[in-house]
Amino acid sequence: MKLTWLGHAGFRLEIEGAVILIDPWLTGNPVFPEERRAEAIAGATHVLLTHGHGDHSGEALAIARELGIKVVGIADLVGWWTATEGVAGIDFNKGGTVDLNGAAVTMVNASHSSSMMVDGRPVYAGHESGYMIRGEGRTVYVSGDTDIMADMEWMGELHRPEIGILAAGGHYTMDMERAAWAAKRYFDFKTVIPCHYDTFPLLQQDPEVMRRALPGVQVLTPAVMETVQL
Repeated sequence: MKLTWLGHAGFRLEIEGAVILIDPWLTGNPVFPEERRAEAIAGATHVLLTHGHGDHSGEALAIARELGIKVVGIADLVGWWTATEGVAGIDFNKGGTVDLNGAAVTMVNASHSSSMMVDGRPVYAGHESGYMIRGEGRTVYVSGDTDIMADMEWMGELHRPEIGILAAGGHYTMDMERAAWAAKRYFDFKTVIPCHYDTFPLLQQDPEVMRRALPGVQVLTPAVMETVQL
């Protein structure tokens, strides 16, 4: 299993027979090197979205069209796009599980908001979500944009993810301290990767806060476009 951070909340996850682009905000992302865009999306099989905000969904349609791949996510948004935007998709909802080339992806809850700008006005884009991604004998929890929530208790007990990709930038989501508290309280992670931080000054965070709060857990902070083997 290989994971590449694309900056902000974006990741490239290579698992089973899938190459999943999770919330791939590339063009316009201040920390992503745009000259490496082709490298970032090469061979992708799916685009997986946690919610509709532009820093997560803004490039999904362009990538799906360019590569001829499916957009995967909440039924409201993906169903709308497949009906109106000329892309293929897999639309599902909380509690549902879909097979992405051998990787089992289950949609779970998140606590945030979800809209997108259309003609200069925000419109509903379906509910925000997270994912449990099972493959190669392990489960990865992608929190999506969220705060701590009681649902994490049953999610940790039922799915037992070994790897957590946690929003930790503060202001719009959990910060490092809150994400670490959630990880310690509700999960038994072996590895945690924080994201949605340091994209711009408002989201400046120190990952050492998370490392100090999670003794015995591997806290990985790859550079943008660095690939780690999980």
